[in-house]
Amino acid sequence: MNTVATGQGLLTGKVAVVTGAASGIGAGIALAFAREGAHLAVVDLCGEADAKLVLDELEAMGATAQFFRTDVGVAEAVSELAGAVTSSLGPVDVLVNCAGVFTQALVENMTVDEWDFVMGVNLRGTFLCTRAFLGGMLERGDGRIINIASQLGQIGGAEVAHYSASKAGVIGFTKALAREVSSRGVLVNAIAPGPINTPLLDSETEEWRTAKLAELPIGRFGEVNEVTPTAVLLASAGGSYYVGQTLGPNGGDVML
Repeated sequence: MNTVATGQGLLTGKVAVVTGAASGIGAGIALAFAREGAHLAVVDLCGEADAKLVLDELEAMGATAQFFRTDVGVAEAVSELAGAVTSSLGPVDVLVNCAGVFTQALVENMTVDEWDFVMGVNLRGTFLCTRAFLGGMLERGDGRIINIASQLGQIGGAEVAHYSASKAGVIGFTKALAREVSSRGVLVNAIAPGPINTPLLDSETEEWRTAKLAELPIGRFGEVNEVTPTAVLLASAGGSYYVGQTLGPNGGDVML
């Protein structure tokens, strides 16, 4: 996986937790952080074998990294995660909430279980992980929290009302939390990517992909390595004046 990073040690010695890090944008962010010198907690619900690709890349670059299998929607599991990460790697400096799920259904056909499943991972999981690691950051008066939202949280999307609502919630949560904790040294921001070439995009129909490409001002889908520099910025000293922002690497699909 090619992830653009400067390799200038922008995150040297920082301990970073990245959820949803076994693949896609989460994996790209974990690798980019490692290239900048961060120590990584690679968190995902999949088994360690399914995270092998990113773990092998981290090992190849000599990064300090450890895998933690966790369901971010379960409060007890997240509490255990926080304790395990701190014991293994030390106090957490950066949290990236990237774990997410995506399904499609019209609201008229959507089951309560389907709604709860998407909200439970995307929004509840963001809250639980943030709460678990926030206390330590506040005690030290320093920390960065980066929440991965989506442009669908800004504009909505047909057949994805639950996903759109969950990501809009992530954006609102980001702004509210930033107002609570920025004066105490913890900076909270979000990233709302557009259509990026990940396994999630691969699940879309060819008809959808063709129509979407025609809408994009840039005329192509994005790559993971076009999202990761935004995460590095927000996690590093260069992001010290970003507070409650939602940055959008989206190829011009949403212009705010």
